Order: sequence, then structure tokens, then C-alpha cells
Amino acid sequence: MTNFFDKYLNLIKIRESKREYKRQMARVDALPEDYRFVFKKIQEHMWCFAAGDGYDMLEAHYGLIDLFEAGAAEGKTALAVTGEDVAGFVDELLKSVKTYTAGWRDNLNRDVAKKLNPEGRPHERD
Repeated sequence: MTNFFDKYLNLIKIRESKREYKRQMARVDALPEDYRFVFKKIQEHMWCFAAGDGYDMLEAHYGLIDLFEAGAAEGKTALAVTGEDVAGFVDELLKSVKTYTAGWRDNLNRDVAKKLNPEGRPHERD
């Protein structure tokens, strides 16, 4: 129960997280317009998949800001950094983040394996 309160109701942690978020968003505001646009679109998309307390999602955002700042400093466009398949770029970015869909995937695989392969033996094809 203490872990729950520390993660979700720790006012000091919440306040500091808000301050850090504002600092990071100021960095986004300083990016060129194409980077700001792409960041905001990615951010909207990513939050659709957030799970848990969301702190790992914020870490992914902050890493994205670092990547975008480096790309802008090199004179690259936002799409030169992400590639034309921005959704694919986000999929790769989300691999390091806890998402609610990961739990669904795990449950599906576990349920099928439990029913069809209860002994854990490799499945043989006929």
C-alpha cells in the first residue's frame, strides 16, 4: 500500500514531475516548427498507449526531445530524424515503454499456451 501512495499520491514527487515536464516542454518550444509539430503529434499518439504511472512514457518523451535537439543542431528536418513512417518510428520508441497493450499481448500468449500446450512442450505440426 505504501508503494501505491508513493507512486500515485506523493505530492512532492508530483510537483517535481510537473516542474520537470514544464522544463522539457520549454525545450520543445525552442525547436524548429517542423520538430515541434512532429513532437506534438507523436506525444498525442504515445499517450494513447500509456500504462501505469506514466513516468516511463515521460522518459521516452525526454529522450525524443534529446534526439530532436541533436537533429535540429545538425540541420536535419524532423522527418530526416524519424523517417517517413512516423508511426513505425513511434512503435520502435514504445518498445522501451510499458504500455497497456503489452499486457494484452502477454495475456493472449499465456492463455493460448496454457490451453494448447499445458506441459510447456514445443508444439508439433501435423
